[in-house]
Amino acid sequence: MLELRNVQFTAGSANIVQDVSLTIPEGRFVVITGPNGGGKTTLAKLIMGLQQPTGGAIIWNGEDVTNMSITERAQRGISYGFQAPPRFKGIRVSDLLRLAAGKEKNLSIDQCCTYLTKVGLCARDYVNRDVDNSLSGGELKRIEIATILARGNGREHTLMIFDEPEAGIDLWSFAKLTDTFKALHATGTATIIIISHQERIIRLADEIVMVSGGKVSAQGSVEEIFPLILKDTVGVCTMAEKEGL
Repeated sequence: MLELRNVQFTAGSANIVQDVSLTIPEGRFVVITGPNGGGKTTLAKLIMGLQQPTGGAIIWNGEDVTNMSITERAQRGISYGFQAPPRFKGIRVSDLLRLAAGKEKNLSIDQCCTYLTKVGLCARDYVNRDVDNSLSGGELKRIEIATILARGNGREHTLMIFDEPEAGIDLWSFAKLTDTFKALHATGTATIIIISHQERIIRLADEIVMVSGGKVSAQGSVEEIFPLILKDTVGVCTMAEKEGL
C-alpha cells in the first residue's frame, strides 16, 4: 500500500504540491489527471525519490521511504517511466532490459523479445539496437515501459509509475499498451499509477485522482470523476470562446 501523508513540495516561493494526502491500496490501478502545471509529475517524482518533499511523509508497504534514495526505493519495488525517457549511447536494448530485471533474472534474448512485443515493438528489429539518438521518442518510450515490465516481473507488491505513457506513440502501439496495462493489472501483483489525459487510459482505472493547483481537487471512481473532467474541459473551451481565443 502507498500512503502520502500531508506531502508538500515548495520551490522558492512556489507551492507546487500542497498538503497532499492519498492512500492507494495494493494492486489498485490509479490514474492521476488534471490541467498542465497542476503538480501531477512533481507528485510522481516525489514518490520515486527524483525530488524530495519539503514536508510530509511517503509510506510504501508500511515503510517510511521519504528520505530514501532512488536506488533504495527501486530495491523496494518502485519503478518510474519518464515523460521523456533518457538515451544511453553504447547500451543495447537487450542490455537495458537485463539491467532493469536485475542480475538474478539473467534474461534470455527470447525473454527480452517478449517484453518488447508487449509494448508493440517488433522484437527482432529492436533487441540489439543501441538506446541512442537513432530511436524516435515513441520508440524510446515503449522500450522504457518494457524495462519497467521486466523490472516488475516475478516480484510481488511492486509500484509502477508511468508519466504520460501515451506521449509520442502511434495509435496501433497505443492499443497494444492499453492491453498491456489491462493484463498487468489483472495479475494483481502491481500497484499502478499513471499520469494521463487520455480517455482510454483513464477509463481503465479503478480510481481517478484529479490534481489541480498542487492539491487533490477530486478523487473517486471513473463513473464519479470522468463527468467532472468533461465538465472542466467544456468550461475551459467556453471561456476561451468568450475571450475570443
